[in-house]
Amino acid sequence: MPKLRGEAFWRETLRSAHYVVAPMVDQSELAWRLLSRRHGAQLCYTPMLHAQVFLRDANYRRENLYGEACPEDRPLIVQFCANDPEVFVQAALLAQDYCDAIDLNLGCPQMIAKRGHYGAFLQEEWDLLQRMILLANEKLSVPITCKIRVFPDIDKTVKYAQMLEKAGCQLLAVHGRTKEQKGPLAGVASWEHIQAVRKAVNIPVFANGNIQCLSDVEECIRKTGVHGVMSAGNLHNPALFEGRNPLVWEMAEEYLEIVRKYPCPLSYVRAHLFKLWHHTLQVYQQLREELAKVKTLEGIIDVNRELKLRCQEEIANQKEGEKPKEGLPFFHWICQPYVRPGPKERCRENGDSGTEKGVRAKRALEEEEDGNSELLSKNKQKKKLRNPNKSFDPSLKPKYAKCDQCGNPKGNKCVFNMCRGCCKKRAFKEVADCPGHGLLFKTKYEKSLSWQHSQRGIQTPEISQRGDAEVGETAMLKEAGDTTGLVFAST
Repeated sequence: MPKLRGEAFWRETLRSAHYVVAPMVDQSELAWRLLSRRHGAQLCYTPMLHAQVFLRDANYRRENLYGEACPEDRPLIVQFCANDPEVFVQAALLAQDYCDAIDLNLGCPQMIAKRGHYGAFLQEEWDLLQRMILLANEKLSVPITCKIRVFPDIDKTVKYAQMLEKAGCQLLAVHGRTKEQKGPLAGVASWEHIQAVRKAVNIPVFANGNIQCLSDVEECIRKTGVHGVMSAGNLHNPALFEGRNPLVWEMAEEYLEIVRKYPCPLSYVRAHLFKLWHHTLQVYQQLREELAKVKTLEGIIDVNRELKLRCQEEIANQKEGEKPKEGLPFFHWICQPYVRPGPKERCRENGDSGTEKGVRAKRALEEEEDGNSELLSKNKQKKKLRNPNKSFDPSLKPKYAKCDQCGNPKGNKCVFNMCRGCCKKRAFKEVADCPGHGLLFKTKYEKSLSWQHSQRGIQTPEISQRGDAEVGETAMLKEAGDTTGLVFAST
């Protein structure tokens, strides 16, 4: 069948999806996607997959896509991060039979994306993006889509979207924030940018940003004219697209039942429960610590059960007319949006001076300048507790020379100044040795040739001996024949 494009692709393959669950690293796994679909989601994305790892690692493919194939989990879009056209397309070819479209992530603003040179940090490299999308559109049997962030300037954002459309993108998901708007500095997403993109392109557009409840979805569609709305807000309320605010333990128990059937890493499950129970765990800090330490799925289920009992007991003792605390719209045991505090609110909570720098220093890996525990992230502080001698001072980290080919650390004794992977490819191609990496293609080839020569030497004498024997036999027969002739002649 011919590949569907644009509106036809959205209408027929994606079944006119309006409610979309965003791709979320380690959070939009199969179990969560199935829960979301049960509660109103019409389209889901996989977590962002690394194209290069997906291409080279069969286990990564199995754990993140092949092992999760499920008829209920459609329509589905697989998202990749990549910065090389060939690698992106080869990875997509391995994934296309398991999904309805391939998405190129151009929206990730995190530091890991900056280091890896992908996501939103490619948005200035239009020539590279054109080549990636053109090649994917040509080679793949499913449509190619893109998820982007906006530029501060609306006109530049519109030209960016039009460039992607012209290259072959069949659907755009537009996050209405710039790549600098993240963490406590996220701020409000610009629907004005999204509306401008929707008017300027002829392919379907999904809006992303500022979605906390179903009324936000409806308002966004009305104001921007988009085909659908993408949200990660269902992490705190899986029934967001149903317009409901269920009891937290109902959603948690349903999710845990799905996890029993479709297992996933325990870290994913723990993270989901931290978000679902976010407001309740502020009340029951001890259970928060237990949830953080538990090592098995059964242990997580036990903590969930205890949280449920505590909430039910609180409900039973609730006074008439009592209102939610901490300025929440609902009581803490009800699924509801989580609004991330802005820089000023975070500073007040921490008793800080109120400067933006103080907030970011408390969070951040990006701004750690030394091993001072006050500037370490929570994860690094935990590591420091386990190993007091551990240092996170960047200046003390060993410096590695980089591979000439890919930028990974090179082998110290490599004759090509490359990492093992690149060295192996080159040594194989050139039939060369690299003792530093233990690669002996040339040596083995020469041994193979010498063995072949020795085999020929062994076979040649045998042939000559066999030939000499045949000559001898012929001579004897001839002599015998002559003798016989003489006998008959005398007779």
